[in-house]
Amino acid sequence: MHGAQEGNNRRPTLEVRGLAKRFGNVAALRSASLSVDRGQVVALVGDNGAGKSTLVKTVAGVHQPDNGSIWLEGRLILFRNPREALDAGVEVVYQDLSLAPDLNVWSNIFLNREERSSGVGRWIGWMDKNLMRERSVSLLNDLEIEVPDVEAPVMALSGGQRQAVAVARGVAWGRRLLIMDEPTNNLGVVEQSHVLGLVKMLRQQGLAILLVSHNLAHVFEVADRVVVLRNGRTIADANMADVTPDRVVAWITGSGSTTEFEP
Repeated sequence: MHGAQEGNNRRPTLEVRGLAKRFGNVAALRSASLSVDRGQVVALVGDNGAGKSTLVKTVAGVHQPDNGSIWLEGRLILFRNPREALDAGVEVVYQDLSLAPDLNVWSNIFLNREERSSGVGRWIGWMDKNLMRERSVSLLNDLEIEVPDVEAPVMALSGGQRQAVAVARGVAWGRRLLIMDEPTNNLGVVEQSHVLGLVKMLRQQGLAILLVSHNLAHVFEVADRVVVLRNGRTIADANMADVTPDRVVAWITGSGSTTEFEP
């Protein structure tokens, strides 16, 4: 699915440099920078209004930056819309999951990316339902995701199962980068644990993951690095092994030193 990281000279999968974005008189991002390598989980944290959602949506092509640059595997990119980001292998699992509750599991995984039948059926728009069903089962098995049935409507699943299906869809199409926005929010303890286990598994498979979370316990459990935004600026970027939760909270609230980040 995703190969292991090779060598030490690879360019970061994602690199954001000095990103700025305004909405009228509001500066949502002033100077945001971060990088994510293959096989790495980078946590993006900050208080409400710090700029996390704007950064994610700018990387994903929802917004275009006013200043700064975005690099994908060493190539300068500017996604004009989310479709271009998806085509480049950048997938976002948003907090609302963006699932179609009336559709079944495999239909959600292939939503807007349906496989067409071969031969004459392709030209008249027939979908290859068997192929999509088989690939969905294989994907869920690879990720050790258990659902009652891939034919089951998403509305019949538990919150954790719905989250897992959204993650599976992201893995299926996020060839380069998977961005996860509060993936454990509103889940029970057992379901949170399963989602965090998925994150660890995806890291082992070599996927680059940007994890947006307010839950520092989860951040310290799965992340390799933490990037802190405050007032639209990156004010800290540190390895998890070098920081404590109290120190990260101090950065978030503005009561700690910010010399750890060099733009």
